[in-house]
Amino acid sequence: MIKSFDEILLKVKSKDIKTVAVAVAQDEPVLEAIRDAKKNGIAEAILVGDKSEIISIALKVGMNIDEFKIVDEPDIKKATLKAVELVSQGKADMVMKGLVDTATFLRSVLNKEVGLRTGKLMSHVAVFETEAFDRLLFLTDVAFNMYPTLKDKVQIINNSVKVAHAVGIDCPKVAPICAVEVVNENMPATLDAALLSKMSDRGQFKGCIVDGPYALDNALSEEAAKHKNVKGAAAGKADILLLPNIETGNVMYKTLTYTTNSKNGCILVGTSAPVVLTSRADSHETKMYSIALAALVASQK
Repeated sequence: MIKSFDEILLKVKSKDIKTVAVAVAQDEPVLEAIRDAKKNGIAEAILVGDKSEIISIALKVGMNIDEFKIVDEPDIKKATLKAVELVSQGKADMVMKGLVDTATFLRSVLNKEVGLRTGKLMSHVAVFETEAFDRLLFLTDVAFNMYPTLKDKVQIINNSVKVAHAVGIDCPKVAPICAVEVVNENMPATLDAALLSKMSDRGQFKGCIVDGPYALDNALSEEAAKHKNVKGAAAGKADILLLPNIETGNVMYKTLTYTTNSKNGCILVGTSAPVVLTSRADSHETKMYSIALAALVASQK
């Protein structure tokens, strides 16, 4: 089982190389990520945006711009739509957000004519490698769906399982995270968790085990689970953490990012092709790891 981003990069290199279309590519961390993705054999890229600005930034970050195709489109909205269109036309395998606001970017992703709609719920998956655990941790949803319903959570789980499968985890353990590990009628998240667990028992999820509710400690730590006498398939062994709402997810994402020695990558799925949707504050390494994740998911298709 893959346990690190170094192993993820090796797996990506064993696949046919994919191409990412970058929407409004004139952004320094994004071009640094593209430079490193090319250098490491992770992905090729088509850079859509203001050509003069792209070349200027490329020179600044030591990027051989002659290795990349540039589509010159200074208008941000048109550049974003063109990058998405390249994917829908099969000229690229995934799309990446550059120097464009998220709302404009997503409008192009959802465009009725050239967008990447599937009719399914889109959701965000973040993958973390940390020193504290001997496995990768998948967090969902930390950036897109605000207050998912039970029906939404079913699709969010299915989306995240596809990412876990692409990485190489054959049967991920999914833990719906709550404040406590018991069902409490005054805590709706625990009711959802119990229903999702029962659905899993009935075979309504494929390629994974859903077990809960769990508090975070006994989902991650076998010692904590044992101490609290919490039993279950995911007790202390969870691979995928299903967070109850965007506040919990976002805080956990940023806590792991800024207070631990960790690596992470994240993508948006539920679309017809992977979408690299990272924060402006994310490092170029995080953006490169996100490209690698997207390339693996694209390879599964």
